[in-house]
Amino acid sequence: MREALRRLPAWVTAHPIASFIVFFAVFPFLVPYQSLATQVLIFGLFALGFNLLYGYTGLLSFGHAAYYGLGAYGTGIALAKLQLTSLWVALGLGFGAAMVGGALVGFFCLRRRGIYFAMLTLAFAQMLYFIAFHAADLTGGDDGLRGIPLYPLSLPGVSLSLRHPLAFYFFAYALVVLAVAALKRILDSPFGAVLQAIRENSDRAVACGYNINRIKLLSFVFSASFAGLAGALDALRLTVVPVESLYYTTSAQVVIMTLLGGAGTFFGPFVGAATFLVLADRLSLFIEFWPLVIGVIFMAFVLFLPRGIWGTLTSRRAP
Repeated sequence: MREALRRLPAWVTAHPIASFIVFFAVFPFLVPYQSLATQVLIFGLFALGFNLLYGYTGLLSFGHAAYYGLGAYGTGIALAKLQLTSLWVALGLGFGAAMVGGALVGFFCLRRRGIYFAMLTLAFAQMLYFIAFHAADLTGGDDGLRGIPLYPLSLPGVSLSLRHPLAFYFFAYALVVLAVAALKRILDSPFGAVLQAIRENSDRAVACGYNINRIKLLSFVFSASFAGLAGALDALRLTVVPVESLYYTTSAQVVIMTLLGGAGTFFGPFVGAATFLVLADRLSLFIEFWPLVIGVIFMAFVLFLPRGIWGTLTSRRAP
């Protein structure tokens, strides 16, 4: 049994999609309640998008809440304000809003490097936050966008209600599986190899003939798209879009989740999201200042386990 547990991380790494499908199929039955499982799935997808940009391309964004919020508001406005009745069209609008936002913000931010790039991403996210805060007629302002209807899911020949937490979980689960498979395809392609080459040594990538500005922009757009899909799903989960979805604290949470799980690892974002959210949920029942405890845990990981939970497990796996 001990030997099997030692080899488990290696098997999961060798079969990532199958492992993801199996584990998250039973995940809602392992946590205290099913809505928490859905939250872990959605924020894991959000962290997955951030990890593509930071962990694989080496670009640190402090404003990834912008694309999460654009996805949430795009879907929420489509359903609550435009009164569309198709979840697929609403999700597509949220996804598209995040993709376009990522392309525009990335175009300007990638003109700078290092801390200047990071601060520009934060500035754009805060700009969107203040726009959403003051455009109350469209976004609900400080009260958030409310009254988002959760219509039944229309499939060929069948209509499924998503109002039960378990039904909505498996709806989100199906979309997240497709997103994870898409990310795996991206990382296994020559494009994915170039991303990691840029992370390791951008000057050498330029010397090899790659247009790294174009590749970084594509990475930025893909990353924003995953974050936008997560935001769109969360708008449906909550049936409200809080203005805080665009705030810098949301960007900070996704950074913490990614680093806790292990930046630059395939499953690290989901491990970090599960750790952060489950800890927050359990600690908040007993301790009023639970963010302080999570902050101490995060600092301990940065100091003593810089590769994160999943990164540490896979680095020590049996050959």
